[in-house]
Amino acid sequence: MREVYIIDENFENIDFTQKLLDLGEYENCTFRNCNFEYVNLSEFKFTDCEFIECNVSMTKLVGTAFREAVFKDCKMFGMAFNDCNEFGMSFKFEGCVLNNSVFYQSTIRKTIFKNSKLIEVDFSEADLMNAVFSGCDLSGAIFDRTSLEKADLRTSFNYTINPALNKLKKTKFSLSEVHGLLRQLDIEIDKNS
Repeated sequence: MREVYIIDENFENIDFTQKLLDLGEYENCTFRNCNFEYVNLSEFKFTDCEFIECNVSMTKLVGTAFREAVFKDCKMFGMAFNDCNEFGMSFKFEGCVLNNSVFYQSTIRKTIFKNSKLIEVDFSEADLMNAVFSGCDLSGAIFDRTSLEKADLRTSFNYTINPALNKLKKTKFSLSEVHGLLRQLDIEIDKNS
C-alpha cells in the first residue's frame, strides 16, 4: 500500500471511524473536531500537526511518530504513548483529558501539560526532565523510577510522588501541594498549624 504525504491541510468535523485516514506522513496539518476513537494510527507520522477538540481516545499507536504535535481540548483516554516511535517524539497538551494513558519508559523531556486531567496516567520510568505540569490534576498518576529533574509541578495538584523512588533534583513544587511527596509515609500533616 502506497503511503501519502500531506502538507498544510485542514481536516474538520471528520469521523475517521467511518472514513479512514490515509496511512502516511502529515506535516503542518490541523485536525479540528475530528473523531479518531479506537482508530489504528500505527506507523502514521504527524509533524508540526495540531489536534483541536478531537476525540483520539483508545487509538492504536504502534510506531506512530508525533513530532512537535499539539493537542488542545482533546479527549485522549487510554492512549499508549509508550508504543509510539520515540525518535524526535515531542508534543504539548493543553486542556486535554489524558486519563488512563501510558507514558511508560517514554523520553518526553520539556513536554508541556497545561490545564489537563492526567488521572491514573502511568509515567513509570519515563524521562520528564524539564517537563511542565501547569494546572494539572494528577490524581492516581504513577511515578515510579521517573526522572522529574528540573520539572515544574508548582501549579498542579493531587499527585503522590515518592522522593525515594524518583529523580527529583531541582524539581519545583508549591508549598501547598508538598504533602504529595509525603503521602506514602502514612504520617499526618496538620494543614492548619
